[in-house]
Amino acid sequence: MANAEHRERPAEASRAATAGDTGSRLRTVRLGLWLLAAVLAVRQVAAVLSTPRGERLTDLETWFGHDGVLQVSGSLYASTRFTGTPFGGLVLKPLTRSAEQALGWGWTFGTLLLVVALGLIVARALPRPVGRRTVTLAAPVAISLLMLSLPVRNTLWLGQTSVIPVLLVLLGCFVARGQRTGGVLIGVAAALQPALLLFAPLLRFTGRRRAAAASGLTFATGTALAWAAMPRDSYTYWVHHRAGAGLGGRADDPANQSLHGALLRLGVEGPLEIALFLLIGAAVVTLALRRAVRYARDGQLLLAVAITGCAAIVVSPASWQHQLLWVLLTVVGAVGRRASDRLVWPVAVVLVMTLPAAMILPNMAALQPIRDNTVLFAALAAATAVPFLSRTSPYFRTPVPTRYAEPVPTRYAEPVPTRFRYVPLLPFLRRVLTRPNLLLELLLIRVTYAAYSKVRLAAAGSRERAEEHAHQILDLERLLHLDIEYAVNHAVVEIGGLRNFFDFYYTSFHFAVPLTVLGLLYWRRPVDYRWARASIGFTTLLALVGFWLYPLAPPRLMPNLGIIDTVYGVQDFSQPDYGTLTALTNQYAAMPSLHFGWSLWCGLVVALIAPRAWMKALGLLHPLFTAAAIVATGNHWVLDAVGGALVVVAGFGLTYLFQGPRARPAADAAVTGTGTVPEPRTPGGEADGSRPRTGGTGPELGSFVWIRPGSRAPAPCLAALSSVPRAPPWLPSSALRCTAPDPAP
Repeated sequence: MANAEHRERPAEASRAATAGDTGSRLRTVRLGLWLLAAVLAVRQVAAVLSTPRGERLTDLETWFGHDGVLQVSGSLYASTRFTGTPFGGLVLKPLTRSAEQALGWGWTFGTLLLVVALGLIVARALPRPVGRRTVTLAAPVAISLLMLSLPVRNTLWLGQTSVIPVLLVLLGCFVARGQRTGGVLIGVAAALQPALLLFAPLLRFTGRRRAAAASGLTFATGTALAWAAMPRDSYTYWVHHRAGAGLGGRADDPANQSLHGALLRLGVEGPLEIALFLLIGAAVVTLALRRAVRYARDGQLLLAVAITGCAAIVVSPASWQHQLLWVLLTVVGAVGRRASDRLVWPVAVVLVMTLPAAMILPNMAALQPIRDNTVLFAALAAATAVPFLSRTSPYFRTPVPTRYAEPVPTRYAEPVPTRFRYVPLLPFLRRVLTRPNLLLELLLIRVTYAAYSKVRLAAAGSRERAEEHAHQILDLERLLHLDIEYAVNHAVVEIGGLRNFFDFYYTSFHFAVPLTVLGLLYWRRPVDYRWARASIGFTTLLALVGFWLYPLAPPRLMPNLGIIDTVYGVQDFSQPDYGTLTALTNQYAAMPSLHFGWSLWCGLVVALIAPRAWMKALGLLHPLFTAAAIVATGNHWVLDAVGGALVVVAGFGLTYLFQGPRARPAADAAVTGTGTVPEPRTPGGEADGSRPRTGGTGPELGSFVWIRPGSRAPAPCLAALSSVPRAPPWLPSSALRCTAPDPAP
């Protein structure tokens, strides 16, 4: 017994130490997130207050009359910048005097406090039960997302009041004690923003009848008081402008993300537009309220409130950018049965609410209707279509886990052991076998490229500095006898067909080939896709650092050098920006050459993965042709290609450091030795008998099979695997479909 007690005490001490370490890490992470939220808040306030007066809080300053008070004696709508209700102008009148006296400081800091309160209420309203980690980190994460969102940034910049109705609704739903108090708060919010009256039926259908009645009565009372105090403005708002549709600028402006604005942008006008607006709006309200009631009864009241708010965005005649916070609140909904899909909806919403539409979608004519209505589509999807999970679903708290490299499928086995003890730094990255979600990948690729373009443009240095660096590169090439740019350029210009070929190769293959390689890897080899995607990402990031630190003029932009620009035509060296291209893209982003770097990445990836020698050779031809093209067209120095090669090698090195080596094909593991497959183990080292013994065709891994643990693989399986040393993705799936018979019960 004494020995047993001695054995139990170290185990209890170990568990206590582990719990203490976990708590310490959580506290550290929480402190870091609160610091991040504070930095974001300070940055937003500084951006507003550092702007000269007259350029900031422009909507707030239009309220001021000659006496420093709201223009109640005249018309609220004498300026098109005021888009609120007459009740809003009446209630907020006292605040404008203090705001003017404080030169916007009081208003700005007051809005900031409202945003913080909003984030705290959202964190408190998360559906129960929630884990300790979620409770600890929810508040700073919510506040940080609100600070980054376009509606809050727009509200702070313009001096708008759109945070107040959202906060009133959340206070009425989650904080107020008593149904009548909550209903009054929601009624005041509806009087400030009439579309929020949709919350009254939500209250009614979820059993809060007194709150619904109180909200409707409060809305009617506030609107009546505004009619009595300001009949002219009330008539202008409710009758002449059709509840605000003509306020704040043109209703068809892209800033108006309502259904009414979208129909006008599509060219639908007159009675047809009104009929479509009423018909589609009624359908959206019906679907949204049914979904909201279902989720509220399921215990997800915050999601129900967010869905109702999204419906209000759609059916409001005018939903300006500072009124769109409801979409951001829908990130609390769980979507997808698989753990790998859980991030798709939150990431899409955060991108839509924090980035301009131009960064999410390219500027193409075919995509223009979608770009102009990005937030509207997100609100429509959240209100009517996104399949949020209920708390009764078995996947709500325990989604289908991500497949790792155990047990061993026929495509991939355990990743290759590393040579260094500390590699990989992030072990979980190298073990994932499932194919990433395509929508999430496309969103991240698009946003990453848009950010890359902006940083690349911002990194453009001065003309003098770029030419100075170019002279340094030219001197070094002369020292190394590599200054062949002039000779190659003029030799190619003399041969028209060769010139056209290199021009076409330079302009067409730069993006097409890397995207094709990534697409094929995503389709056929998801493990290699993750490794390749990480390496090209690190390569591009390192290249951006090079653009920033070492702006370099390419040969075609060097005066008196005699290089002919075969792609863009003759440059006007008398202009300080060398023509209009410099305003559109960074013409001095030459070192390192990403044209060559990306092509070398493609060649190396194909050479490492392709199963045939001729495929490897074809892949390596691409960087050779690209190197010739960038020099022949006058767009890069020879040393630029050397710099591109260096960042590619560094990109692969960082990928190795974080993820370790690539996963080893399972054929190597199944064919060696006796041909048996090791029995899968749990993280604790015990045999895992719960894992399936037979398999089939899966969307993540293609055709695969589970070989019975601890047994010899069937002869047909070994024969099929031994005939494919590297398990190429082009092998017919039937050749890899092998099953081991299950033992008798």
